[in-house]
Amino acid sequence: MVKCHLARMMGERKLKIMDVARDTGLNRNTVTLLYKETAQRIDFSVIETLCRYFDCEVGELLELVDD
Repeated sequence: MVKCHLARMMGERKLKIMDVARDTGLNRNTVTLLYKETAQRIDFSVIETLCRYFDCEVGELLELVDD
């Protein structure tokens, strides 16, 4: 399973879903699905946008974990 650390990263910076959506131009629903870890798929462009926004590597945003 792939774990998304968006909620943790947002919490560390005291950001709300709407803040990230507004600042990145991503759809609010996309950010919400990743925040709640309910997204079924994610486009590379979304990963790139979030990594640039949080100044992080893909491995810091997403992690492969055993179920």
